[in-house]
Amino acid sequence: MRFEEKNGALLCYHGGEMLEIRAWGKDSLRIRATMQRDFTGKDWALTEDPGKSDPVIAFSEEEIKNVDGSTVKQPLATITNGRLKAVVNFAGIITFYRDDRLILREYFRFYGGTISKESRCLKIVNREWKGVIGGSEYSLNVKFEANDGEKLFGMGQYQQESMELKGCILELAQRNSQASVPFALSSLGYGFLWNNPAVGKVTFGKNYTEWIASATKEMDYWITVADTPKKILENYTAVTGRAGEFPEDLMGLWQCKLRYRTQEEVLEVARKYKAEGIKIDQIVIDFFHWTVQGEWKFDPKYWPDPKAMVDELHSMGIRVIVSVWPSVDRRSENFYPMTEMGLLMKTERGAVQTYDFQGDCVEIDPFNPETAKYVWEICKRNYYDLGIDAFWLDNSEPDLTVYDFDHYRYCDGPALAISNMYPQMYSRIFYDAMTKESDKPVVNLLRCAWAGSQKYGNVVWSGDIPSTFEAFRDQICGGLNIGIAGIPWWTTDIGGFMTDDVEDPEFRQLLIRWYQFAVYSAVLRMHGDRGPYTIPRLDDRERGGGYMNTGQPNELWS
Repeated sequence: MRFEEKNGALLCYHGGEMLEIRAWGKDSLRIRATMQRDFTGKDWALTEDPGKSDPVIAFSEEEIKNVDGSTVKQPLATITNGRLKAVVNFAGIITFYRDDRLILREYFRFYGGTISKESRCLKIVNREWKGVIGGSEYSLNVKFEANDGEKLFGMGQYQQESMELKGCILELAQRNSQASVPFALSSLGYGFLWNNPAVGKVTFGKNYTEWIASATKEMDYWITVADTPKKILENYTAVTGRAGEFPEDLMGLWQCKLRYRTQEEVLEVARKYKAEGIKIDQIVIDFFHWTVQGEWKFDPKYWPDPKAMVDELHSMGIRVIVSVWPSVDRRSENFYPMTEMGLLMKTERGAVQTYDFQGDCVEIDPFNPETAKYVWEICKRNYYDLGIDAFWLDNSEPDLTVYDFDHYRYCDGPALAISNMYPQMYSRIFYDAMTKESDKPVVNLLRCAWAGSQKYGNVVWSGDIPSTFEAFRDQICGGLNIGIAGIPWWTTDIGGFMTDDVEDPEFRQLLIRWYQFAVYSAVLRMHGDRGPYTIPRLDDRERGGGYMNTGQPNELWS
């Protein structure tokens, strides 16, 4: 092991690996490692200026006992930033201390320099790199010792009834109703960010903790310490970004259903709310108000004058939000121009199709800056310039026909390496443009998020969940944990999304209980696919969204 201090950071070289530990914010450290010549320069979720730190770096020796009982002195390095200290031994094993009390240590079971009395014959190392055949990435497995009695929270939104995560295995991947936000809060007084958008897995085991990235060029994680969860979150959002103050005029009811088929349906609902004296802040126009996916415009047959509709809704004090999907149908007027310009996802094998709901579709590539320009130009012309106030960025994981992440690729690299950032990059297409258009706060609705998404005007909701008491319980745990992961603007479909029969007494009881919960959520939003379903006339089955099923009424008086 060779240590050096360089530009205020501790660097360690061992077995072809370069390890860097750098002060990064108050009482915080950023830890990176690579098997390549240098780091990528990507900051991922660590987008905010960490400020100036004055870490203390020291080099010394420790006495190590050999297998034969003899001893030898080996180099040791320490970096301290405020209350957090990291010690690296001659084998590259890192141990973290909060106020000189051990809180986290890498797991290592190998010959020589073992940091425990466990078997040295297991040949398990703390950071395991394996080359991905055919690419420049590695699969990475990082292990930490388990701490008895430790409780862990956060990590985003998972559909499970366990809020406490010790003993849980979590997929690090985005799916409909699953938002992977890899920040964990420990009862031992530290916070841990896995600063890597790669698809993978984390196991918070009783015997050890294991973080896995399926494809990456470097290890990158960040750790902080403080006295309370609130202070830990303060440190975390100082380096990843904070949500703004939520606008007062959006704290009321958001009216939504699956789905208003026509312009007149929307206006009839808004007029009745006004007649009943019930204030709604925002009404939502859901999917297939468009012609086909990827044209991002109102179908003129069913929405003949959207500007007049928006003007009337505004006159009633109601803002308007429309659904935008990232999928582009082959029948869309934008499919071939976007394909030619390289603005769509790629597939590694076979025919290019990534989504098959109501069409043969490919999702956009939001990592490409040209995609952002192209999509926003259309949405500005067809929505924003008509007075549409906000966007419902649905399917933002993105939803995929099959979640075979090794099959997809973006302009910045394979999906395995970066796709957990997809929802954030998708949201930034709109956030970045809207902040330039107006000084009003941007508030868009998304179905997914990643670390740092809170700073891009995202209200996250928990996705297409069933209307059951079991699902209701899962949302309470998921909402608390995504808040702990730094994302405070969060909500659910009141009553759940998928309802077979609105006349079912159990559903009605569920709806009442869900309202009681939703009143105290960040956003009070009606939504749901309410059965039994209205089947359209056969002569309405044509190109365009008017023919699509529409659920039962979903307004307060319903």
